[in-house]
Amino acid sequence: MDPEDPSPLHRFVVAKRSIGSIFEQLLEFVKSGSAFVDEAVQNQDLGPVAVEEQNLEMQSCATKLATIREVLLRRHMKVAFFGRTSNGKSTVINAMLRDRVLPSGIGHTTNCFLSVEGTDGDEAYLTTEASGEHRSVSTVNQLAHALHMDPALDSGSLVRVFWPKSRCALLRDDLVLMDSPGTDVTLELDSWIDKFCLDADVFVLVGNAESTLMNTEKLFFHKVSERISKPNIFILHNRWDASVTEPDYIDQVRKQHLDRCVRFLSEELRVVRADQAAGRIFFISAKEVLSSRTQRAQGMPETGGALAEGFQDRLREFQQFERTFEWFRPGKLDPCLQEFISQSAVRTKFEQHTVRAWQITEAIKAVMDAINIASADRKICCLEEREEQRDRLDFVRGQMNRLSDSVKDRIRTLTDDVAAKVASALLDQIHSLPVLVEEFRADFNPTPETLELYKAKLVQHVEERLVGCLAHRCSVGVLRDIRDAQRHMIDSVRPLVSLSVQQQLSAPSSSFELTYDLTLAALCADFREDIDFRFSLGWTALVTRFLGTTSAKRALSGAERGLKEGASLRDEVVVSIATGLVSVTSRTSMAVLVIGGVVWRSVGWRVIALSVSLYGLLYLYERLTWTDASKERALKQQFMEYAAYRLRAVVPVTSSACSQQVYKELTSTFNRLTQRVDLSEAELEGSIRQLTCRIQKLENIQRKSKAFRNRATELETQLEAFSARYLQAAD
Repeated sequence: MDPEDPSPLHRFVVAKRSIGSIFEQLLEFVKSGSAFVDEAVQNQDLGPVAVEEQNLEMQSCATKLATIREVLLRRHMKVAFFGRTSNGKSTVINAMLRDRVLPSGIGHTTNCFLSVEGTDGDEAYLTTEASGEHRSVSTVNQLAHALHMDPALDSGSLVRVFWPKSRCALLRDDLVLMDSPGTDVTLELDSWIDKFCLDADVFVLVGNAESTLMNTEKLFFHKVSERISKPNIFILHNRWDASVTEPDYIDQVRKQHLDRCVRFLSEELRVVRADQAAGRIFFISAKEVLSSRTQRAQGMPETGGALAEGFQDRLREFQQFERTFEWFRPGKLDPCLQEFISQSAVRTKFEQHTVRAWQITEAIKAVMDAINIASADRKICCLEEREEQRDRLDFVRGQMNRLSDSVKDRIRTLTDDVAAKVASALLDQIHSLPVLVEEFRADFNPTPETLELYKAKLVQHVEERLVGCLAHRCSVGVLRDIRDAQRHMIDSVRPLVSLSVQQQLSAPSSSFELTYDLTLAALCADFREDIDFRFSLGWTALVTRFLGTTSAKRALSGAERGLKEGASLRDEVVVSIATGLVSVTSRTSMAVLVIGGVVWRSVGWRVIALSVSLYGLLYLYERLTWTDASKERALKQQFMEYAAYRLRAVVPVTSSACSQQVYKELTSTFNRLTQRVDLSEAELEGSIRQLTCRIQKLENIQRKSKAFRNRATELETQLEAFSARYLQAAD
């Protein structure tokens, strides 16, 4: 017993306050833990860190603690008095309170349950179950009148009497004394027990020393023992002062009562051992004690009045019974004295709650340990998965860098090959232009309108044949190379993308076609045919044959300028004759005359005549054979030469255009694949961020679970301290 505790009853109050504080903390702790577990269960993204069973267990613990806390809110020790009618239950309570608080006397005075508890006010009052109104009662007569005049009160009703603590020291430590109707006035014992007895700490059976224990009294306490495990029961044999009329049988009668009560407590109810039962049985006279104490309160001697012989012995036994609630003389304390009932009430009220609290804290620790272990395992898995994702991301990026360089080199090589192949094929086709032109067949008419249509068709024919031949020689191989390159890209990229993206990768597109845009019509737009008759031995033809087309044009244009300059130096007659001669004859005729004059002097006229005849016959022949077919052949020959010249100039452009087409196709394919890889990289980065966030959440769960477990250990420490101070001290 701590020396600072003023009384055993106050020890109960302090213990109650202490365990209440612990349960308040425990309830708040369990509510927070339940919310934490519920959040962990609901967060499916973290995996199986917590399960619904753990959540239900936490909620169950919170419910149990809330129920226990409601029970602990009652901050008083309750002592219930039972017995048959007129056995003196109210008198015993009045004697303990040292005042006439409850109505008492001959007959059936208590018709309902009365609880007496202290109030800090100066006025006494009562409340009923039907009304919380404070009804003032300053005297016992007023209380008795109020009880008897209320028609709503029956044996199952409860009236709470609040008596000023300043007028009764026993009520200062939150003790509640409950008086009851006689157990022989009703058959509703079960409802009494359920309503008024389940929260009682001590039961006092007030018997009549002039009779033995009755079956109604035993039946009631048997029912109490069935509902409450080992209730604290004390037996008072009241009116023991009547035994003085038969002094020879006092000890024998006392022994009979004692033996029967011991058997009742130890064998029938089995609430205490036989050697302990005797300490719970007292022989008293409550009326004498009440009379003595009221006289003393009025300044009169305690032993004054008509008190039977042996009063002091009965008074001491009553005082011994009172010591179970408080020390009889606070000024003369015995430090070694252990007051049984207050300690027993502490144990009865709080031991099971303390054990249950230990069980709850152990259950919570087990839940938090399980969550901590599960979150730690899940965190390890997430760390490993994140490391794998990071390694894969680095691998993908490295492979893409290497693949990008490889693909660029392959595209460059392939485009160079395409350019060379197209250039070679186009040159070969230029060499075969005579065949292509000769193949052309169309109606020919030398009129300007017909000639334009003819040339347009000729251009179209040649271009179609050129493009067809180029496609035949180049397209198949180029397209095969492109498909191979695209498949290589796809096969190289496939391991670098996720499964979802792999499903989006398809075979190379077959829609690409290599186009050869020669634009021959544009190239030959300035082509001008010359299908006028030209004698093969004429002056222009000879000059052209010996000097070439370009030089002949330059020489002929120079001769004309020389003739013009010479005319200014000769006399006017010669110039006019020469001009007339040139205007009448062609340049070819002039050449013939000049040559004829020279030959005339050399060979004679016969040879000259023969030569002139042959020359004339040749001219006549060529002139007669210069038909539309000859003109068509001349046009085709001129067109072939012109087209070959212009096509040779665009060979580099055409081959470059084809290589650009291939470059764009392959580059676009690789760009699309690169986008797929970028998408996979984005998925990896997002997955890494999610894993990082998940790891942080798991670490937070670990910290919280450890904190909750440590808090549970702290509360267990408080429970151990409470048990050591208030529960184990009673052993």
